[in-house]
Order: sequence, then structure tokens, then C-alpha cells
Amino acid sequence: IEHRRQTIYRVVECIVQRQREFLDKGVEHIKPMMLKDVAEDIGMHLSTISRVVNRKYAHTPQGVIELRRFFSEGMLNEDGEEVSTRIIKLRIKKMIEDEDSRKPITDDEIAKTLSKEGIKLSRRTVAKYRDQMQIP
Repeated sequence: IEHRRQTIYRVVECIVQRQREFLDKGVEHIKPMMLKDVAEDIGMHLSTISRVVNRKYAHTPQGVIELRRFFSEGMLNEDGEEVSTRIIKLRIKKMIEDEDSRKPITDDEIAKTLSKEGIKLSRRTVAKYRDQMQIP
């Protein structure tokens, strides 16, 4: 039991170190992080990390969060910085919420706007993210 507790502690400690900005400032600051990143950092197998974060929750300044939610893929922007796909999806969602309902914006227009902000996505990727978020 003590070994399990220490393993969970080490995993959570690594997550907190990597996601400090998210915890302090909010979801717009989440960084891309994969299970293998944590596994490499603490010297454990990927499957162990997966089991540790499965159905576990943490009480954070951002509320109670399932540990799996800390993990997201990312992509490089024009400045070479990694941006979480979760942040990109939030940006797309906000653009759609703010649109004029009489003249909705297209996926292509969303892709062009994001491109101006340094995030290069294809129209098909915008459509895929919209579908994942269940936004018509």
C-alpha cells in the first residue's frame, strides 16, 4: 500500500510541476503533456502511469479534476511553442459562440483566423475538432 501511495504521489508531483501555469492561471494555460512524458520523468512504465491516473481525481485551485484531463496532445505554433489541442478547441468554441448567427463563420474562415494567430490548422482539422466538441 505504501509503494502504491508513493507512486501516485510521484505521478501527481510530476503533473503539478509540468502544469503549474494551468493550476495557477486556468485552462487557457494548459500545456501539452502525454503519459509517456510523465513515465520518462519519473522512470516508470507507461502502463503504470496509465493505471495510476485512471479514475483518480485531484482537488486543485481550478476545482476537482480527473488526472487524465491533465494530458492532452499538442502542436507547434509559428513561434515553435507547443500549444495544447484543448486550448485550440476552446478558441474555436469561443469563435463560434461569438459569431453572428445570421452569418455563421465557416471552418475555412476559422482556420484562416487561427493562422493569423500563429496556429496553422487545415479546414478538415477545424471540422474534426468541432465534431469532437459536438458543435454543429
